Amino acid sequence: MTIEFNLPTNLTLLRIALIPLLTVIFYVPWEYSNLACTLIFIFAGLTDWLDGYLARRMQQETPFGAFLDPVADKLMVAIVLVLIVQQQPNPYLAIPAAIIIGREITIASLREWMAEIGKRAKVKVSQLGKWKTTAQMLSITLLLYREDVAGIPVNSIGYGLLYIAAILTLWSMVNYLSAALAAIKEQ
Repeated sequence: MTIEFNLPTNLTLLRIALIPLLTVIFYVPWEYSNLACTLIFIFAGLTDWLDGYLARRMQQETPFGAFLDPVADKLMVAIVLVLIVQQQPNPYLAIPAAIIIGREITIASLREWMAEIGKRAKVKVSQLGKWKTTAQMLSITLLLYREDVAGIPVNSIGYGLLYIAAILTLWSMVNYLSAALAAIKEQ
């Protein structure tokens, strides 16, 4: 099998390359580092949307791209959540972050296993998963920025959205596990 490095795949690789850049800037003692990290995270999110759109539009979907895209997403989310928890160390942030990271590992493993037994379609991305991702990405963006804007408590809103994301995370995980269990019982 050959690996194609088309435009969508290169955008996914760019997203992975942004992770160490974001991490370094996160720790640089610069008054605008939180803004720079937030902008990098938003840019990475846009490349996530764009690589999928272009892959479908240009008919350049590949097995390697289908593998790499969710890996890039999970790496970015997990690493940024760890950075945020390290910066604001408290259980109110650590618990929902751990739920989100744990779910990502569980569902990625479940999808891999379901693919092995020919039932990958039973655990495809759902609308609930898309809502979870939206809440998660918004919360991470706000938690990265964390400064109030025009009296709006950005960090507090980020916390609230992280809890919404964690609840949706658990709900979607239960749905995926139920679908997988039903598929297994069919065999």
